[in-house]
Amino acid sequence: MTISKTSVIVILLKLAGKLPLGVAQAIGRFLGRLGWWLPTNAKTVTKTNLAICFPELDAKAQRALGKASLRHTGETIMEIPLIWEWPVEKCLSLVKEIEGEHLLQNAMNSGKGLILLAPHLGNWELAGLYFSSRYQMAALYSPPHMPEFEDYMINVRGRLGSELVRGDRRGLSRLMTLLREGGVAGILPDQSPRGAGNAYAPFFGMEVRTMTLVSKLAQKSGSNVLATYAERLPDGQGFRIVVRDAEAGIDDPEPVIATTALNKTVETCVRALPEQYQWEYKRLRHRPPGQPNPYYPDRICR
Repeated sequence: MTISKTSVIVILLKLAGKLPLGVAQAIGRFLGRLGWWLPTNAKTVTKTNLAICFPELDAKAQRALGKASLRHTGETIMEIPLIWEWPVEKCLSLVKEIEGEHLLQNAMNSGKGLILLAPHLGNWELAGLYFSSRYQMAALYSPPHMPEFEDYMINVRGRLGSELVRGDRRGLSRLMTLLREGGVAGILPDQSPRGAGNAYAPFFGMEVRTMTLVSKLAQKSGSNVLATYAERLPDGQGFRIVVRDAEAGIDDPEPVIATTALNKTVETCVRALPEQYQWEYKRLRHRPPGQPNPYYPDRICR
């Protein structure tokens, strides 16, 4: 009998999901160190991003930040099976403190919906599970490259009733309905969008293609906008949920003003915890037409 690739991945996730947090994180740190020692693409992209985003750091400091970033990325990879496979109560017990609780309370007491921006910072899977345990929530997601893996992902992420909606017309309509009902919409704001619905705005000083979805949802629904992330505490102690205000202008009808505020919101979060950001992602690859691609300097953006 032939076992599908998806079945193998799910089996491995379930096995990894039996690990204690400390063991999973230790394995993740080892994988991250390996990713830096070897000539990996993750190392190359991380070094490129840090050189652009932190020019004030010397080579030694950038190298130290790069190594720490890949270690944390390794930890995130190994934590995901735990968040997907552990009982919900055990996952939520990892949240040891909350910073910015008053911002959440004020937003929900206003009677308006709430758009939660969750950058790829810390453990975003735990952040999503935490907020879905408290509110009626839907999260925007991109379907995996393996369609048969989608059902598993939807089931584990939606254990507390959180909806996962695609970024198509139907999914966006559902987000709008939920926000108008006073619910919460979770969005990963630091992805490089394709197609229409974007503008160019600065991110760490470089103009990059940025989604206009957040501003459109905020304008049409009148919702509040906050940013959040789950900060990994040292020595396997768990996580701190951090909630921050979004920058003024994030709901501006002018796309460049709104996307500049969106990127500034993300940048503020990242600067507070730069070692836990996913720097191996090519966030800066879509620049204005005619500009060089920072990851492939011989290529021109179109």
